[in-house]
Amino acid sequence: MFKYLVGRILWMVPVLLGISILTFLIMHLVPGGPWDREKALAPAVIENLNRKYGLDDPLWKQYATFVGNALRGDLGISYTYQDRPVTSIILQGLPKTAAIGLIAFSLALAVGIPLGMAAAIKHNSWVDYLSVQFATIFAAVPGFILAFLLIIVLSITLHLLPTGGWGKPQHMVLPSLALAALPAAYIARIARASMLEVLGQDYIRTAHSKGLAPGVIYYRHALKNALIPVLSVTGPELAALITGSFIIEQIFAVPGIGRLFVQGVFQRDYGLIMGTVLFYAAVIALLNLAVDILYSVVDPRIRYNE
Repeated sequence: MFKYLVGRILWMVPVLLGISILTFLIMHLVPGGPWDREKALAPAVIENLNRKYGLDDPLWKQYATFVGNALRGDLGISYTYQDRPVTSIILQGLPKTAAIGLIAFSLALAVGIPLGMAAAIKHNSWVDYLSVQFATIFAAVPGFILAFLLIIVLSITLHLLPTGGWGKPQHMVLPSLALAALPAAYIARIARASMLEVLGQDYIRTAHSKGLAPGVIYYRHALKNALIPVLSVTGPELAALITGSFIIEQIFAVPGIGRLFVQGVFQRDYGLIMGTVLFYAAVIALLNLAVDILYSVVDPRIRYNE
């Protein structure tokens, strides 16, 4: 296991390097720059700003400087946030994004897994049909549409929750619900399909023939094996939720990483874009590694050879 972990961690280096190269090239190929304003700056001012931030250097030198600083834990500075370090900006937005992301992930698991399992156990019953309808509807409805529907119903019509903002617990409810709907539907579909496959295995039929109680068969023998495919999707889903939804954070005015990233893209804030993308990539890679480790916990038959 130790060699496997070391190998996976070492593989993250070329992955992050490749992502940083692609992001850097795309960022500089897009028309416009960080000094584009409604009121154009004087050419002399732009020249001084480019010299100050090293943007007059060749692209290879700019990239080499960024990589060298990143290896020391410095992701650069933001051009539009008064020269603040990008790391500081990310750490400021991370608690807000992570809070609604973890709540949404917990809701998705709490709804998706039981609904999918119940649909498989009660196959071709009204429970199954309800689960399929739930998964189909919420997988098809875009998150921003659901967000507006939640605002109209719960905020404007019923006056139960605020339409946006941050600072109070109730501010997290609507964005968490909007974020949780799609992963809950996806997890319910995966859990249903996985449980149906497991319930058709020979050892489950043997357990039935021995006269074991249905609860023992479903929850002691079938559930653990059925959760393995579910685990494979929880890593990317958790990474996506923790790193934030750009659109949802914009709609509900959540000062998280996603909203900062969108602002950085519109303002061509190269440092903020590069730092945020690398942070996203690192979180996804680490959570996928965590899921691989959990495989061996859920199913003792899975072992990673040294």
